[in-house]
Amino acid sequence: MTRLTEVLAAARAENRAALVGYLPAGYPSAEGSAEAARAMVDGGCDVIEIGLPYSDPQMDGPVIQRAVEHALANGVNTHHVIDNARAVAETGAAALVMTYWNPVERYGVDRFAEELAAAGGAGVITPDLIPDEAADWIAATDKHGLDRIFLVAPSSTDARLKLTTDVCGGFVYAASTMGITGTRTSVGNRAAELVARTREVTELPICVGLGVSNAAQAAEIAAYADGVIVGSAFVRALLDAPTPEAGVEAVRALAAELAEGVRAGR
Repeated sequence: MTRLTEVLAAARAENRAALVGYLPAGYPSAEGSAEAARAMVDGGCDVIEIGLPYSDPQMDGPVIQRAVEHALANGVNTHHVIDNARAVAETGAAALVMTYWNPVERYGVDRFAEELAAAGGAGVITPDLIPDEAADWIAATDKHGLDRIFLVAPSSTDARLKLTTDVCGGFVYAASTMGITGTRTSVGNRAAELVARTREVTELPICVGLGVSNAAQAAEIAAYADGVIVGSAFVRALLDAPTPEAGVEAVRALAAELAEGVRAGR
């Protein structure tokens, strides 16, 4: 049982959805992102996704891209990402890495899994990797005891949902909308439909991401999902802050607001 599994089970025992927050490593600095992630845990996040900055992001919206470009320009790399995951794990929250596949392949598939597990990481989200092409990754995560989290989308067929969830661990990532990340004024009902379809093929928890920005949206999703994933809203809070210190307080406050939302949804 990974820390992620434990955290999700604890949230379920409290009859609430888990709050999952995302930040890319390296904004405003490698240590600054670690400090912000710790503040998000203080505010109420159960799980933190540390984003691995990548120069060719297919799913990242403009807010996350700004932070990622800053991190890359300042030399942030995979070692910093693993250090950030360690900082999160030390808080007791579940530490995940969210990364495109190419950086993992370049770093070394087994090496990446081994080093993340040694740092206390619980799992990895790979948005552009499909199970059909993940044999090496499945072997490495099995070997090192990491949860591997694949994405499902409204366009996924029932057969694809089954194939994907059969090799997931920890939770299934349900992308509530098609396209790039970013906060939205409404989440829409496609997410609820996707969660219902996914529940028919797996008993794993299902967490919904792409678009949540406030407590009301978090409560809406928490009514039917096991976890609410928030990314761009946290990154925007850091980007908009006048100082790094103010950014830390902003993400702490946003986490507290969203934590109230996930509790209000049940």
